Amino acid sequence: MSRFFASMIALPLMLIGLATTPVPADMDQKDRAEMQQVIEQYIKTNPEVLRDALVSLAAREEAERVQAGIMLVRNDDGDPVMGNPNGGLTVYEFSDYNCGYCKRMFAPIMQMLAANGDVRMVIKEFPILSQSSVTAAKAGIAAQKQGKFKSFHTEMMTYRGPVNDASIMQAAGAAGLDLDQLKQDMDSPETAAIITRTRSAAAALNINGTPGLVIGDTVIPGAIGMEELQTVIDKERTKQG
Repeated sequence: MSRFFASMIALPLMLIGLATTPVPADMDQKDRAEMQQVIEQYIKTNPEVLRDALVSLAAREEAERVQAGIMLVRNDDGDPVMGNPNGGLTVYEFSDYNCGYCKRMFAPIMQMLAANGDVRMVIKEFPILSQSSVTAAKAGIAAQKQGKFKSFHTEMMTYRGPVNDASIMQAAGAAGLDLDQLKQDMDSPETAAIITRTRSAAAALNINGTPGLVIGDTVIPGAIGMEELQTVIDKERTKQG
């Protein structure tokens, strides 16, 4: 058997490509038949090789999908920010003001920010639970433009009544926001584009609920406690050096 055919056997991941790629036109009929026979016999003798190749291909495609989604998340111009705006480590949270789990995570997140001065916390306003969630998300993004997002976010996350236009404006007033400017910014195309961008990022990462966290290359679809949150942050900090 020629070295060419031996090398074909030694590279099982190429079997998938060989199965779908036309045989080179400059190969004669005998070589084509020999190649086909070698491939078929190898697969029959070693069926696990094809299985492993498919598993490997699926894993690679999944990793590429996640990485593409993370790149969308990191496009965060205009997103609300807490913590250290110049921090070297960024934590992203997909959040909805009607989400009870998000409100439960608020205290651990604030505790984490107090304990980690190098963390830049980006809130991805991801309104999925009701129309009032959309209004509140727009208000959060608009509050960022006035530099008072943290105060507004705190008011909203610690509020225990129904989220509606009145409670949103009440929180905005308590946070010291200019309400006329807030309403104008809420209705701007830029605010709508930020929410659309966040929805695209969530879809790319298969984040269907809130809260959802992205820390480095780690995607956490759900609420976690302070200890677990700190562990993930420490691991990412170590990876970054």
